[in-house]
Formats: sequence, C-alpha cells, structure tokens
Amino acid sequence: MNYWLVKSEPDVYSWDTFVKDKKTFWDGVRNYEARNNLREMGKGDEVLYYHSGKEKQVVGIAIVVKTSYQDPSTDDDRWVCVDLKPLKPLTKSVTLAAVKGTPSMADMGLVRKGRISVIPVTKKEFDTIVKMGK
Repeated sequence: MNYWLVKSEPDVYSWDTFVKDKKTFWDGVRNYEARNNLREMGKGDEVLYYHSGKEKQVVGIAIVVKTSYQDPSTDDDRWVCVDLKPLKPLTKSVTLAAVKGTPSMADMGLVRKGRISVIPVTKKEFDTIVKMGK
C-alpha cells in the first residue's frame, strides 16, 4: 500500500461535500508530476485530504477505490483521474504550520513542493499526520 495527499480548495470541493457525495473522481489535474502520481495510485491506497487556499490543513483520510482512467473533464488522453471515497475525518485538523513545525516532516512533499496537488507521502509522514490529528 502507498500513501498520498490530495489538495482541494474548500470552496471548490470541501471535505464536507466529499463526505456528502460518498465518493468522487479526482479530476482536473493538469500538472504532469501530479498526473504521474495519480497514475501510481493503487486501489486501497490511503490519501490525506488537504484543504488548500486560506485553510492550509489536512482534514481527513480517504481511500482509492478505482485506479487511474481517462479524465472525463477533457478529451485529451494525457490526463487521468482516480476515484476516492472518504474514510474518516481527522479529529483535529493538522495545519501546514504544524507540519512545517515538526522537524521529522521537513522533507515531506507538502513542505518541499507546495504547489503540487497530488503528492506521495511516506508511511511515517502519513502516520505522523494522523497522530497529530487525534
């Protein structure tokens, strides 16, 4: 199993909307590195759900339920999406400032590559954020 982090601005697609929908396809990614990360996602991989924009915080955990396929929001076959399902919210959101303030997280993609919307996360990073969110 691999671990990931996906970003969405809460006014575009919030965690609450995701939970209400019960499942979504993660589409609209137009960055090659993020697209390649989508292609690497496997069924059952766990995903940290991050509210970008003004909030800048991890708010929940999702799971990949369908691996990459043609993004329905474009006819360009270079772009893919995956299906995600919410697992559970974090009890306490984990802010970007808290992540940056944790020395063991200095190499995390969220810290180093702030503009990428789909980022691989190590098991240690995933577990640390989940622990911080309890």
